[in-house]
Amino acid sequence: MVTDIRITQDKNDLLSCLQLRRTVFIEEQNVPEFEEVDGDDPNCEHVLITIDETPVGAARLKYYDNFIKVQRVCVLEDYRGQGIGSNIINFIINYVKENDIRQSVRLGSQTHALEFYKGLGFIEFGDEYLDAGILHKDMAYQIK
Repeated sequence: MVTDIRITQDKNDLLSCLQLRRTVFIEEQNVPEFEEVDGDDPNCEHVLITIDETPVGAARLKYYDNFIKVQRVCVLEDYRGQGIGSNIINFIINYVKENDIRQSVRLGSQTHALEFYKGLGFIEFGDEYLDAGILHKDMAYQIK
């Protein structure tokens, strides 16, 4: 089994990310398409993880002045519970550290995933809010 995780390199990588997000968010979680497909993808970097060249997980990175916001983290249902989500987040943290990109990594976690992100070193801040009809809370991982 060969696992590869990377910043997307070409149009096919990006299309794989978008298809994964469609499967997880629109089809599985019933997020309205207009909320998932927000037009912001060209302004972001994308992370793709494959197993034996099959796309199984993705995330989107949006740059702000002093932090990167991780968005649209998804793993196909059949691959959950195998550490793929952790691999994605740890890859992003290391990418930000190694390239001295920003001071922190932030994300809006669905409330059911708060413990998952806490286990990776993220700290909650702010109030709960609804995003695409799902309760979320903001979290941050301090780089420097």
